[in-house]
Amino acid sequence: MLLEPLIVKIPSIKKLAAHAALHLGFEQTEILDLNHYLLPLFTVDLEKEIGQPQAAKDFVEKIEEADVLVISLSEHNGTYTTAFKNLFDWASRIKQQMFENKKIVLLSTAPGPRGGISALEAAKIRFPIHGAEIVGIFSLPHFYENFSEEEGILNENLKQKLDQVLYLAKQKIKLSKLITQ
Repeated sequence: MLLEPLIVKIPSIKKLAAHAALHLGFEQTEILDLNHYLLPLFTVDLEKEIGQPQAAKDFVEKIEEADVLVISLSEHNGTYTTAFKNLFDWASRIKQQMFENKKIVLLSTAPGPRGGISALEAAKIRFPIHGAEIVGIFSLPHFYENFSEEEGILNENLKQKLDQVLYLAKQKIKLSKLITQ
């Protein structure tokens, strides 16, 4: 039996996240919507005043329950969105190693030619500091030209690239499970 992933998504790219999870072949997934984790803007002073909000605690709990994470990132101004960064900041204050050596597939997409690659680059550097083991990375440029909800990725080269990323990620996940048994 394969491990069950948790998918963290930003609404603008949830279709890509769902598509990737389907192609990873897991029997069950849970998709989290950042809109369900509304939090005040993180500051140390606010944290001292109010403590850690329940929404951030709930998010950390969901990460703890997951075997695998598929995280889809939108890009704003060269990095991941403020909404994601804020949730990430609150969660990392609750649990510094929030990813707990979990396997993570990172995805991004955007309407432009870079496909959110800067957000992926930022996450690739930052997430391992918090315990992530990144097993796959994929960026889909020109989302509206390259993706169909019915057909998935339309560009054959990009489709093959995602298939290869997911295949290799799945192999790393399986190998890790065998080693830990």
